[in-house]
Amino acid sequence: MHLPMPLPTDAERVRSVLAASHSMTVVTGGRRTEVRHLDGADPLGRLHLHPAAPAGCAEHRPAIRMEFTDIAPTPVRDRVRARVTLVGHLLTPYADESSDSTCVEFGQAVLETADGARSYVGLEELDAARPDPLAPYEAGMLTHLLDDHAELVTLLLRLVRPQPPTGAGAESAVLRAIPVALDRYGITLRLEERRGHRDVRIPFPSPLDDVEQSGAQIQALFSAARRRSHHNTLPA
Repeated sequence: MHLPMPLPTDAERVRSVLAASHSMTVVTGGRRTEVRHLDGADPLGRLHLHPAAPAGCAEHRPAIRMEFTDIAPTPVRDRVRARVTLVGHLLTPYADESSDSTCVEFGQAVLETADGARSYVGLEELDAARPDPLAPYEAGMLTHLLDDHAELVTLLLRLVRPQPPTGAGAESAVLRAIPVALDRYGITLRLEERRGHRDVRIPFPSPLDDVEQSGAQIQALFSAARRRSHHNTLPA
C-alpha cells in the first residue's frame, strides 16, 4: 500500500508565495500599482491583517486587492506556477512608497494553481501556517542545480515510478526533464514531452524543518537514484 506523497497545505503555499515574492500588484482607490521593491521580504510584514467586521460594516472602507504571481525560476514551459490574491478593506491609508505598515480588514486569500484549481484561505489558516523554509532560497537552489549539475537532474528520473519513456520515438517520450519546484517535502520535475508536459514529485526521505537540512536530503535522493537500475537513453 502506497501512502500519498505529502504536499504543502493551501495556506502554506500562500505563505510561501508571499515569502518569496519580489513584486506585487496593488489595486485600491481605482488605481492599479506595480510594487517592485519587495526584495523577497514577506509583504505580511508590512500589513497588519485584522478579522473581517460583520457584513455591511466595511462598505465605507476602501477595498484593496494584492496580487502575486509565482513564476518558476527555471526555463520550463508555462512558467506560472500559481497566483495568489489577497482581498480586504483598508483600515489605515495605503501609500506605495511608505515604509509604514498598513492595517487591512482581511477578507480572504485566493490561491489559483497552474492546473486551474482555486482554493480560499481564511485569516486563521493564514496565521497558523508558516512559509516553507526553502521558499526564499528555492530559486537559487534550482537554478544552481540546473546550470551546474544538469546530469543530476537526469539522474533523478530513475526515482520516477512508473519509469517514463525517453528518446524521440514515442509521443509520450520525455525530451527534457527540468526541476520546476522545491519545498520542504521534496523536489518536482517537469517532464517535457513532444505534445505537452507533466510534473512529477520526488519526496525527500523526511520533510525538512530548515534549509540547513536540504543538502543531506538532496544527496539522499541522488544516492537512492544511483542505486536504481535504469533503462532510459538520457545521459546520467
